[in-house]
Amino acid sequence: MLLTGSLVACATATPVDDMRKAVVFDDVNAVQKLLARGMDPNQVDAKGDPMLVVAVREKSAKVIKTLSAAKAIDFDKANAAGETPLMMACLLNEPDVVKLLVEQYEVEINKTGWTPLHYAATNGNTGIVKYLLDHSAYIDAESPNATTPLMMAARGGHIETVKLLLDEGADMRLRNQQGMTVIDFAERYHQDEIAAGLKSRWQKLYPDLPMAAPAKAGAGK
Repeated sequence: MLLTGSLVACATATPVDDMRKAVVFDDVNAVQKLLARGMDPNQVDAKGDPMLVVAVREKSAKVIKTLSAAKAIDFDKANAAGETPLMMACLLNEPDVVKLLVEQYEVEINKTGWTPLHYAATNGNTGIVKYLLDHSAYIDAESPNATTPLMMAARGGHIETVKLLLDEGADMRLRNQQGMTVIDFAERYHQDEIAAGLKSRWQKLYPDLPMAAPAKAGAGK
């Protein structure tokens, strides 16, 4: 029965399955053969993940280079969560991949919605944050609900990333669609040291500007 099951599994495997397996195991020879047979480098797996996104997530360094060099590769093709290869590299702290995509293939750093800078800041990947800023990343980029990279860095408790973003000019006065500032993010997620530092900075820079959102009409009734 086990043998029969294995034969059925092999018989039902598709070229896409073969490609994903090759990508996961960084089997560059298998990937090259599949591409030579006409496999689309932008092919997605059963979960909707483009092969280049899979390669970055699995840290398949050789396959990343092969797919990046493939004709018709779409560096902006995202997975179901809207994550591009560059965003994934920023999230996973893969500076070599980030540099490859930006410098060799001139992948767009700024995009609408969640950006590579948001992703780097979320995990406190400060080196990549600095690299992106040095390559013209918009520091106050807004997610679909207007959350900024600074807010994400504070949410995660990444004090060095918060300091870097502030020193580079991030605007701590911005609020997302829920009216939350970066201070609110720090407090909500119990990042007390960051919240204290932000409050001190706010009082020095904006002594006449209230930290809390203005009360809505009827609030508290």
